[in-house]
Amino acid sequence: MDEEDFDDYDREAELALYREYRDVVGQFSYVIETERRFYLANEVDVKRIDAEHDFYFELTMNDVWVWDVYRADRFVKSVRVLTFKDVNVEELSSKEFELPKELALDE
Repeated sequence: MDEEDFDDYDREAELALYREYRDVVGQFSYVIETERRFYLANEVDVKRIDAEHDFYFELTMNDVWVWDVYRADRFVKSVRVLTFKDVNVEELSSKEFELPKELALDE
């Protein structure tokens, strides 16, 4: 496999991942972003844990989809993350993902 074939494969994998994200995002309530991963989840709990000279965050998520192009199964029952880095949690609005009427398919 030459470098161009590898680049094409990588682009196709990323595009397939984006399409999967677009198809499943409406099933989730939260978007969670850490320094290493991007998650969709229906339940998320973030705790700040104070250590002796620092602190870290413990995230517990349930009913999760993981943005990772190399995972065979991106749907996970639960995920626990420990991180010293920033964490971003956003609650999704279901209206954000509704198709505009002019794009909706007629039934």
